[in-house]
Amino acid sequence: MAEQGTRIADAAGGVTDEAWANAAEHYDEDQLAALMSLIALINAFNRLNVINQQPAGDYKVGQFG
Repeated sequence: MAEQGTRIADAAGGVTDEAWANAAEHYDEDQLAALMSLIALINAFNRLNVINQQPAGDYKVGQFG
């Protein structure tokens, strides 16, 4: 679901009914809404990193403490 919801540049068409049905087997409606919100939030942060040219994955263990 996250992968299909993230791929917009190649006009993938969004999340398929099959992916929704699979997710619905594991989560109720409130949980699906929360999951969808988190996927959107993560995508927003990733896009901000692209705009700011901030590479992901440059954290070093212990760098903040």
